[in-house]
Amino acid sequence: MLDWAPILVGLLLFILLSPGLIFQLPGNTRTIEFGNFHTNGRAIIVHTFLFFGAFTILILATGIHIFTGRS
Repeated sequence: MLDWAPILVGLLLFILLSPGLIFQLPGNTRTIEFGNFHTNGRAIIVHTFLFFGAFTILILATGIHIFTGRS
């Protein structure tokens, strides 16, 4: 069986936590900006840590599994 949870969770978090798509922390002119489609180096680092933390909590701590195929 193939566990699809890390792939799907990673894809979903990558889309949601892309700097500038939904929000950007820290923003270019303010602390947090919403939907500006711009980014900077600090925001990329912050969103990387947010992604890693959320991914680790969802996959390891909660134990999400999505199995497909035959056993």
